[in-house]
Amino acid sequence: MLADFGYIGILLIVGVLFMVTTLLLPVALSFFKIVPKKGNPTKASTYECGMVTIGKTWVQFNFRYYFFAILFVALDVLTVFLYPWAVNLKELGVFGLIAVAVFFVILMVGYIYAWLKGALEWR
Repeated sequence: MLADFGYIGILLIVGVLFMVTTLLLPVALSFFKIVPKKGNPTKASTYECGMVTIGKTWVQFNFRYYFFAILFVALDVLTVFLYPWAVNLKELGVFGLIAVAVFFVILMVGYIYAWLKGALEWR
């Protein structure tokens, strides 16, 4: 049992060393003058399309883009949770079937609620 905690300790030490290394590496490289300290105006210029913007640059996006993106990610995560259930379906038996049925009922209640509130309509 103590060996299991040893592995956790080793993982914790490696994680802390990785974090400290990634934080101190730029400082060390700038000390040896590998990384430049002064900014360059060309480097700070707009580079997305290569042209300077004309007119108003602040554009508000419709929040429904984000809502649909979050809904897509949530449904993808739910699909990932269904994969282990499908792999172990025989071992889980009736209890596994009931658990996934409850899972789908909760999912459908949320989906119907969003639909009735009009959150899924694109206006």
